[in-house]
Amino acid sequence: MLDSFQTAPKSADAIDEAAVTPHDRYGELFEAVALAHIFHDSKTFADCIPRQPPAQIMEAYEQQRNQPGFDLGAFVADHFYSDMLPGKGYESRPEHDLITHIDNLWPILTRNSRQHPRWSSLLELCHDYVVPGGRFREYYYWDSYFTMLGLAASGESHLMCSVTDNCADLIMRFGHMPNGNRSYYLSRSQPPLFSMMVELTERQGLRNAIDYLPQLEREYAYWMSGEEKLAPGESHRRCVRLDEEAWLNRHWDDRATPREESFREDVEMSHHCHRPAEALFRDLRAGAESGWDFSGRWLDDVRDLGSIRTTHFVTPELNALLFHLEQTLSRLHAIVGDHRKAGNFRRRALRRRAAMDEYLWSDSRGAYYDYDFTRGRSSVHLTAACVVPLFVGAASSAQAERIANIVANRLMAPGGLATTEITDSHQQWDHPNGWAPLQWMAIEGLRRYGFTELADDIADRWLALVEDLYRREHKLVEKYVLYPGADFATGGEYPLQDGFAWTNGVTRALLARRAGHE
Repeated sequence: MLDSFQTAPKSADAIDEAAVTPHDRYGELFEAVALAHIFHDSKTFADCIPRQPPAQIMEAYEQQRNQPGFDLGAFVADHFYSDMLPGKGYESRPEHDLITHIDNLWPILTRNSRQHPRWSSLLELCHDYVVPGGRFREYYYWDSYFTMLGLAASGESHLMCSVTDNCADLIMRFGHMPNGNRSYYLSRSQPPLFSMMVELTERQGLRNAIDYLPQLEREYAYWMSGEEKLAPGESHRRCVRLDEEAWLNRHWDDRATPREESFREDVEMSHHCHRPAEALFRDLRAGAESGWDFSGRWLDDVRDLGSIRTTHFVTPELNALLFHLEQTLSRLHAIVGDHRKAGNFRRRALRRRAAMDEYLWSDSRGAYYDYDFTRGRSSVHLTAACVVPLFVGAASSAQAERIANIVANRLMAPGGLATTEITDSHQQWDHPNGWAPLQWMAIEGLRRYGFTELADDIADRWLALVEDLYRREHKLVEKYVLYPGADFATGGEYPLQDGFAWTNGVTRALLARRAGHE
């Protein structure tokens, strides 16, 4: 057993059975399977479904593992079956236009978790949900908001409500919205877009935002856990107190072990890394919570993923989304007549915006940058995260104008908004790749501040890029090289995935706007 990967035992009342991860459950067997390269993708075994009760499987493993001729691969095949994606054989029809293709994909990507098998790592949900596609066979937090944009454009009101209600249910069940509905994702979240999901369903006339007030408050408490005990310069979990008046947030993970969906990859990286393994694993996990897994923005050496330091940065997009959550809580408390709480959250939003101006805004460079609070300095890397404060209305008009200039002059590519200017990291959240959620937040943020021509230019470039690949390959994919006619995007830890829900969502919403059906 690899002792350094053990997790602290949890009391029975601290975690329910569904939250026990595959590594918690199978221990040495899980590690042996991962490190033996039985599956090309570590996530495959983390998602496998046991054919017998786990205790029975572990008893058989203990009895057989040291016997002559023991075949680990055969043992796994005898005791587990793969959680393969239903509809994997779906083939698009070349005669369909892009809108028809996307509308036809929603049922293919929709799951009903009430039929989930027992002892799986999959967390049961009460409502239907939409998965991204490919290796991603579960409900992901920040993907879901951008998926909902397309569901709205396609008239899928039922699914919009279901996606939002699943998020609300998970927050009430576990105290936060996890990265996704897998037990091994419970130790982290993702960019907090639940307040945006609630706002979208309300704007569509499907739900009243006030009905989600308890969940919104609970999510906020999760991100701000420990704030009241922090002295200036201290941090706890996701909360950082920078000075007497400034609290901002970072990404974190409550475990410091290899990610179960990338167990072998993380262990092998630790063998070549000069940092303590626990620090490496925590920063990899926090990078996954950020949604930017991975980018040179987190790395001391952009060519070495082992130099990742995600937990050392407070970031523009995370704090912008929490600003939106604080504003939402202030608004909803005012509606119910709790003016004390409404005032408290309004002050918190103003405090956060001031801290963002102090620590994330660079007046000399004219954009928001990540801030390395352990070294007391801004990152050197300009990223598309600088547009998110515009998306939520946290920037001043003067700041928005300067960001618009930065976007136009430094982050524009033929196919839309570039993720970063980093060209030599080989990470998927860097140049030359483009991602649908970043296009949407830039387009909406720039429109919000009156930069409609630039916003429309990004939208036109992105749609031309997506349509170009669709004409050639008849599919939508997770990420794109921002140059029409280019081959599929590369970089990252896994092959390019197609499906792909947030690309479908953003593209469908932009096509509806183009047609005047917004």
